[in-house]
Amino acid sequence: MIAVAGFNTAIDRFIHLDALNPGEVNRVRAERVYPGGKGLHVAQTIAALDERVQLVGLVDAQHRSLIGQRMSERGVQFHGVEIAGELRHCLALQDAAGKITEILGQGPLLAQSECDALLRDLRRSIHESDLVILSGSLPRGFAPTVYAELVQYAKNLGKRCLVDASGDAMRHAVGVKPFTIKPNRDEISELYGRAIDRLGSAADAARALHADGIALPVVSMGALGAVCADDDGVWHGVVELAHSRNSVGSGDCLLAGMAVGLKRGLSHEETLRLGVACGAANAMHEETGYVRRADVDALLPQVRLEQLGR
Repeated sequence: MIAVAGFNTAIDRFIHLDALNPGEVNRVRAERVYPGGKGLHVAQTIAALDERVQLVGLVDAQHRSLIGQRMSERGVQFHGVEIAGELRHCLALQDAAGKITEILGQGPLLAQSECDALLRDLRRSIHESDLVILSGSLPRGFAPTVYAELVQYAKNLGKRCLVDASGDAMRHAVGVKPFTIKPNRDEISELYGRAIDRLGSAADAARALHADGIALPVVSMGALGAVCADDDGVWHGVVELAHSRNSVGSGDCLLAGMAVGLKRGLSHEETLRLGVACGAANAMHEETGYVRRADVDALLPQVRLEQLGR
């Protein structure tokens, strides 16, 4: 079993436009609505790979049925904490050329009782699971140290913990050395205070994180693939797609694939291969943060792995 903290659940709206023209009237050609949030993306991808997973996150009265039904259909055991307010809404606007603009909602300010309920459900899930994932932004009302505290909680129980966050939440988490962190190029640049936008600088950052006590740091680099570092060196994985429909959420699916690889005891390089295949599989379809098992299986042998040095 894998436990996922995806506290900041969202409602994702994927909107097609002919063109996005700021300051003008923009007419929608098509719109789809999905349950979202990084942790939810991770959990449903893990389930698509036939691993047992439980997700802890927020729901509101309006969307409890939508989220609960979708998670049930996709094999995710969902522990939803209902809030008095409304979930955040996130927009992805895609023009006719395929360019996507994201608008991410701020989300609700939680009462202390709501924060406590999320933490209670997650701690129970950690006890029942072999692996723990902390994914996405923290809802307002949580201190930025919460992920660090949860990493330490999991470590005290002998559980490996993977973290995908940004800003202060990531900085505090790094300080207590989770097994894996998975920043993207913007998040790793923020963490180090300099641009990390090439494979060489990403490899250097992953190597430095490993030397600092992170067992398997991973840096996702969009179409450039991803790099990870361990005791044997730095690996780069990439796969080319003929066409990408929606790459939003690919980093979440990459993390899910790597979690499954770790759960199954794969080598770190083969774990990276599975992660990269999952990230690419997400980009093949319109829905954000979800893969089809058949796509992952087809992409796996196409992933190119290269060792970038020790």
